[in-house]
Amino acid sequence: MRVRYFAAAKAAAGVAEEVCEVGDGSTIDALLGEAGLGGHPVLGRSTFLVNGVATTDRAHLLRDADQLDVLPPFAGG
Repeated sequence: MRVRYFAAAKAAAGVAEEVCEVGDGSTIDALLGEAGLGGHPVLGRSTFLVNGVATTDRAHLLRDADQLDVLPPFAGG
């Protein structure tokens, strides 16, 4: 699956995007844990887009064909 990181999440991950394989029953939380980012404070407050649909549920099940966008809290006006 394709994972894209934005703003502070990009800084935390050290990359703008990556391709990961996910197994059956894998969740957003498990994917972030495998990437070494599960406990990162920025990701704890992030919103996720799975195939363009927003979720904050880190237990959301993923499939290998999905795209995950990691969106940290944004500030501005």
